[in-house]
Amino acid sequence: MPDPLLSIATGLALSTAAGFNAYVPLLVTGFLSRTTDLISLEAPFDRLEEPVVLAAIATVGLVDFVGDKVPAIDHVLHAIGLVVAPAAGAFLALGVASDSGIVPAVALVSGAVAAGATQGARATVRPLSTVTTGGMANPLLSLGEDGVSATLSFTAIVVPIVALVLAVVVVVLSVVAIRRFRRAVRSRMGPATPTT
Repeated sequence: MPDPLLSIATGLALSTAAGFNAYVPLLVTGFLSRTTDLISLEAPFDRLEEPVVLAAIATVGLVDFVGDKVPAIDHVLHAIGLVVAPAAGAFLALGVASDSGIVPAVALVSGAVAAGATQGARATVRPLSTVTTGGMANPLLSLGEDGVSATLSFTAIVVPIVALVLAVVVVVLSVVAIRRFRRAVRSRMGPATPTT
């Protein structure tokens, strides 16, 4: 039986990664489970290892990767992500905790909340970036989100405790970034004019 603490760390880090890009941690987890001994998934989560499932996730992930770099389409994908990311986060957290003794409902809820919070922060920053940069910074933000998702995903499986610390740092930095973006937008718009 895997160490419950490591399973929690892995699940939360993968879920946080899913908030940045839902498809990357699914691909990384399925691929590493299929090809290495670093992680093993119990049934029914081991379906993620199947080549057809991995190919389908990779195809949808590629469409998301490209579309997220295109203004306007990225906002549509983020709206879809508000449902997809928590589902992926819940699936991943439940999958890695399935044989660790962790109460399934706890893994399910914590995974959904971690992914949903990260996706929510991401969906908040993007419109602010569109307003402040005319959408010019959006592709760079998207690449950064993909990089964070990939880094968290691999680290979650190889060194889970480090990944959990990274996930907390990323969440804190995201909150700080959102606050700064909001302040920048407010200062550009000037003080609100009172209505009479």
